[in-house]
Amino acid sequence: MTVPTSTPSKPTLDGVELYVNDGLLRPDEVAPLHPSSPSEPVEQLYKRYAADGYLFLRGLIPREDVLDARKSYFSALEPTLFLEPNLPVVDGIFNSSSSRDDFPGIGSGQLDLDPGSPAARFVDAAVKSHTDSWYIGSKEEGITGFCNHPAILEFVARFTGWAENTLTVRRTLLRNNTPGNHAIGVHYDQIYMRYGEPTSVTVWVPIGDVKLEGGGLIYLEEGYKIGERMEKEFNKKARADGMSEDEVRNAFNANMLSSGVLSEEPREFANTHGKKWLVAAYEAGDVVLHGAHTIHASTVNHDPEGCIRLATDLRFVDSSKPWDTRWDKDFEIGDGV
Repeated sequence: MTVPTSTPSKPTLDGVELYVNDGLLRPDEVAPLHPSSPSEPVEQLYKRYAADGYLFLRGLIPREDVLDARKSYFSALEPTLFLEPNLPVVDGIFNSSSSRDDFPGIGSGQLDLDPGSPAARFVDAAVKSHTDSWYIGSKEEGITGFCNHPAILEFVARFTGWAENTLTVRRTLLRNNTPGNHAIGVHYDQIYMRYGEPTSVTVWVPIGDVKLEGGGLIYLEEGYKIGERMEKEFNKKARADGMSEDEVRNAFNANMLSSGVLSEEPREFANTHGKKWLVAAYEAGDVVLHGAHTIHASTVNHDPEGCIRLATDLRFVDSSKPWDTRWDKDFEIGDGV
């Protein structure tokens, strides 16, 4: 689905037009994400995370490691012809002569594709990347894998205080977002991880630079409070309606779409709740940590150079406490998790 644009009266922020699925964001509908440094005292960082529901860390991972991961991903998908030819693979520039419909994004839902079509071949390659050794590692090859990057793992273990109980959840979402295509809808992660306590920490890692208008994640101002309230109200109503514990875990809230997304219209959702979307440009090496109820979405990728936004969602849990072990598997299309 290609998202239409229109000519705005004024840019959203810093001279840039920011679009979500339901249109252009006005200047009064956004604010900047607050950046932090990994070198700040961990107590101070955790206090900020608890207050905001997120922690935007600049330069946690060495830039060259992120760009190596980006090159590995796009090298594997280059045969699907979604990259502009005769440019460095690591740049990840979308093939301007291709149809965006042939390169659908992947997420939690089922895709209805014709077997053998360009779109099906592309999705197969994108799904396979979740099990490539550069990404998940290989004991046989002595490769740690990007998912287990020591800079991320060590920071999360120290930041949460989980220490040796810190576990990288096996199921991850390695997403590419081509210019102009449908953006990520409004959601919070506990919707998908209800078989565990709401204590997981997601680390969103942009794999490469993402311009302000390049389709990066956006966070709802104080969105974790709204997510917590929604989940509490849903659980209360579900139990009052006689649902079993399993039914409560599997059921989607009446406020959600069939995929678990709260809304496909971020602008309307934020206005309904009287909140702004918090936005940023990201550089290779940056990460954002967010909690289980933190509400987030993404902008539409309108990178002026046609750069494909590549990022991964890594989730961490305290292995000494109950967590959603349905996620102890590799990602598959339509796996129902």
